[in-house]
Amino acid sequence: MKLFTMIASISAALCVALGAFGAHVLEGKIPERYMDIWQKAVQYQMFHTIGLFLVALLATKWPNVMPAGWLMLVGIVLFSGSLYVLSLTQVKILGAITPFGGVSFIIAWLLLAYIAIKQM
Repeated sequence: MKLFTMIASISAALCVALGAFGAHVLEGKIPERYMDIWQKAVQYQMFHTIGLFLVALLATKWPNVMPAGWLMLVGIVLFSGSLYVLSLTQVKILGAITPFGGVSFIIAWLLLAYIAIKQM
């Protein structure tokens, strides 16, 4: 599906840009602990961006796969987004948002597995 291909493409570009920003701009300006958190956010965003590309490919055969893609997108925003903001602000309460994104990721992958089983 075009929409998820576009979303995934933009997210992939953001991963590269945010990874570079962390490595070249934030390095030495924020504590190492928060640099590690930043990198974790980039890493999980890229993993789930690849998942979005997978959803886009599968959507041509399995239209009911779309909710998994939306859950991955929500997970990227909540999980990675909260970690980016946490790294920049060092406001620890923002970490309370992160698990909601993680749960969204888990549900997305389980839904994808369920759909695959039903299609076989």
